[in-house]
Amino acid sequence: MSKLVIVESPAKAKNIKGYLGKGYEVIASMGHVRDLPSARLSVDVENNFEPKYAVIKGKENFVKDLKKKADKADYVYLATDPDREGEAISWHLATLLDLDLKEKNRVTFNEITKHGVSEGMSNPRSIDIDLVDAQQARRILDRLIGYKLSPFISQKIRRGLSAGRVQSVALRLVVDREEEIRAFKPEEYWSIDAKFTNPPGKKVFGAAIYSKSGKKLKIENKEQSDAILADLENESYIVSSVKKGSRKKSPTPPFNTSSLQQEASRRLSFQARRTMKAAQELYEGLDVKGIGTLGLITYMRTDSLRISDEARAEGNKYILDTYGEKYLPKKPRFYKTKGNVQDGHEAIRPSVPSITPDMIKGSVTSDQYKIYKLIWERFIASLMESCLQETIKVEITAGDYIFTASGYTVKFDGFTALYEETKEDSSDEDSAPLPPLAQGDELKLKSILGNQHFTQPPARYTEASLIKALEENGVGRPSTYVTITSTIVQREYVKREGKQFVPTELGEAVTKLLEDKMPNIVNVKYTSKMEEDLDKIDSGDKDYIEMIRLYYDDFEKPLERAKKDMQGVKIKLKEEETEEVCEKCGRNMVVKVGRFGKFLACPGYPECKNTKPLVLKTKAKCPECGGDVIEKKTKKGTSFYGCSNYPACNFMTWDMPSDDVCPNCGKSLFRRKGNVLYCPDTEGCGFTKPASRKKS
Repeated sequence: MSKLVIVESPAKAKNIKGYLGKGYEVIASMGHVRDLPSARLSVDVENNFEPKYAVIKGKENFVKDLKKKADKADYVYLATDPDREGEAISWHLATLLDLDLKEKNRVTFNEITKHGVSEGMSNPRSIDIDLVDAQQARRILDRLIGYKLSPFISQKIRRGLSAGRVQSVALRLVVDREEEIRAFKPEEYWSIDAKFTNPPGKKVFGAAIYSKSGKKLKIENKEQSDAILADLENESYIVSSVKKGSRKKSPTPPFNTSSLQQEASRRLSFQARRTMKAAQELYEGLDVKGIGTLGLITYMRTDSLRISDEARAEGNKYILDTYGEKYLPKKPRFYKTKGNVQDGHEAIRPSVPSITPDMIKGSVTSDQYKIYKLIWERFIASLMESCLQETIKVEITAGDYIFTASGYTVKFDGFTALYEETKEDSSDEDSAPLPPLAQGDELKLKSILGNQHFTQPPARYTEASLIKALEENGVGRPSTYVTITSTIVQREYVKREGKQFVPTELGEAVTKLLEDKMPNIVNVKYTSKMEEDLDKIDSGDKDYIEMIRLYYDDFEKPLERAKKDMQGVKIKLKEEETEEVCEKCGRNMVVKVGRFGKFLACPGYPECKNTKPLVLKTKAKCPECGGDVIEKKTKKGTSFYGCSNYPACNFMTWDMPSDDVCPNCGKSLFRRKGNVLYCPDTEGCGFTKPASRKKS
């Protein structure tokens, strides 16, 4: 018998074919084969929101070939990814191939290993129509909102803008945080910090003033600080209290999609897209020297924290063999997933826990290794015993004043022998161990200072903290976080400053317009409720047509009102002025946005109608003629660099120019793959050096 298995990616197809062997043909659909055409609304609002699907442009021949293969095969298996999107792709494939939707031809693989593939093929089921409906409801709502709202904000603010069901809420979070920062008024406060040595006088440790006459001190200015320092001038410092205790620090759960993206951002400075690319490759399968080809991690789009008994047993064995019995908890630890989640598959974990990061290092890319190491260490650590810390808190009396100092020492390292989660703010006030101290000890004062401080505004969102906020507020789903964060940057609603997200004037204008006219679209609680209702479709507890109708009515009426209210109104943004001088009238030209992107225009329009292309100059000089190196874009929007004297000079490179110059010949250095700076004058020079982490 010939059997056709349809998966989503070629890498996955190749690896699954290796496990299935003869009698099976495995083919990749390359994602969706059918969707709502973008040239029109493609949803019949008057006819129960019926979607008008069509084969995706460019995939017509693939679908024809697929139909021929399916007709010849004795059996067709639909093995797309194990989530809503994968279920919908299987449903579209079944519809195109005229397969019976009740037939048990749907298989899923939580991991691309021999065991995972065998397990999936042994348990076929029919397509889950509830999951398909949940995906359709999201797709249709997103299309209705995006298709009808985007033209409105484009007309009122600037051509080519977009708004979305989740994207607009994410933008509002960033804008609201920026407004909090602007409104924040720093308050001055002072601390008095002392350095002491214990009686033997060897180890210096720090303590801070805490109270006076039993009342907690609040020092607001230098005058108060100086008065206290004067009071303390001739005082003795006596240890009046030593409190010892212990605390347990438990490991964090294995990763789900959100926590993986957050930790990779904090620890590795990876953007979410980069993290998910490496994770996808690890899931689909890689050839590891000495082991063979297999998927190294379980499915990487998941809300769940559950792990299988088999994976737990294998992880426990590794801990026992490597660290010993005391590193295994006497009672297994189980993690509960918060909220309403898809729990059809496990947390993200190594598919074979006995395969350590060192075993794959020479067979995978740097990104793949770093992400695997993160996932593997987090999973193993989640099974390990807690870290036991001994804490100490000391009070030091000086007249009417009390100073405090605290610290801890590690009694048993437990899981921290392998891994600890990175924090956004990694400062740890009581991390320094204190020297041996006993009640009644007289301490020697080494130094005492009053230090001025100011309260700080809330921190701007980073990609990691924005994803965390979206997850905590129930906005979006793990599979959408990458698209959400990248869209608001690509649309220039938000710009990155280092790791921080800063709203642009355009982003703030879009948010203000939506807050005023379409408040539900940027309401966190409303969007979260919508997500909850969409999740209820998964389980068959809600009809998806009724759900769409309810939210569409909530959306359409205020939009029609907003269009009427704002007839003839245009929101004007401040134009970005450049140093480029208009050669016709002498004004500084401004950046405008047209149908084909940004360009320079004279602000004197309509008296002066001068325009010219926007040239993005770099600090580098052309190695061939000495002209300016400018950034250009391909039709697909990819950056490349060329000489401003083109076509007289044909210099062009994909490598990013740097601010550095060659120490040998003085020419500008360029950055190539591997983070290496090189001199382009290869004939006479050829100088190279490692690039610093700082961006050029």
